[in-house]
Amino acid sequence: MLAEPDSIIKHLAGQGYICNKNIATAVYLADRIDKPVLVEGPPGVGKTELARALAAITERELVRLQCYEGLDEAKSIYEWKYGKQLLYTQMLKERIADAIGDVDSLDAGVEALHGFNDLFFSENFLEPRPLLRALTQPGGAVLLIDEVDKSDPEFESMLLEVLSDYQVTIPELGSVQADVKPLIILTSNSTREMSEALKRRCLHLYIPFPDVELERRIVTARVPEIAEDLLVQLVKFIHALREMDLKKSPAISETLDWARALTLLNADALTPELVRSTLNVVLKYQQDIEAVEKEVPKLMASSAVN
Repeated sequence: MLAEPDSIIKHLAGQGYICNKNIATAVYLADRIDKPVLVEGPPGVGKTELARALAAITERELVRLQCYEGLDEAKSIYEWKYGKQLLYTQMLKERIADAIGDVDSLDAGVEALHGFNDLFFSENFLEPRPLLRALTQPGGAVLLIDEVDKSDPEFESMLLEVLSDYQVTIPELGSVQADVKPLIILTSNSTREMSEALKRRCLHLYIPFPDVELERRIVTARVPEIAEDLLVQLVKFIHALREMDLKKSPAISETLDWARALTLLNADALTPELVRSTLNVVLKYQQDIEAVEKEVPKLMASSAVN
């Protein structure tokens, strides 16, 4: 089990994941009361990275299921090894006379073959996918169901058994329940509203863009070699960008990419020329770059070191 929230904050920081008390408390409660956590927030605020860091501090395997439209049980829970079943069929054909033996009726022959039929749908022919693999990990796992909002409502309904009972049902084998319940993290970028049934089974955690102080701590942890004045300017500039009407506001990952790029360029402070030549690291759309280029003097003034 995970320790109290303050300890979780320290352990996550050891993995380079800087978080606040809200995040640590949600993780602590999820672990103690066996509840999945639905983590919502804008793209790039560290939702997926949280699961990775939790897997590291708990020393559990990270099992990731990337959601998309059309995702079904064959890709998420299990499928049968059809090639192996076909090979087994060929072997059975060669032995069918021995299997039937001296039976004197059709019913008796079918009964004699019944045991072979059951073997086709045994664990020997089962290919576990992420949900089943996470439930059957001997030491438990951290199950990341990433971008669940991109999946179909039908898949969301299929998830409910996993989220509430920590089990999946395979028609040919019955229910498979976790011996060690995984720590389940679902992420959502809120591209669609999740169902009440799913939300009811999860703790809710919203991760917004960090404030200036928290983002400075994140950059310091990930890019420790950055100059102090550059760090202050960079974070203020990023926050000023997020207040603009852009097609895509820069995420934490872009902040870190920019910090690394500027450090590689041996920069110790922002200049208008340096900003314009590296905007493509921070902004992903040309229309955003063109809009920001016009505002560079004003943005530089707002990000000046006091």
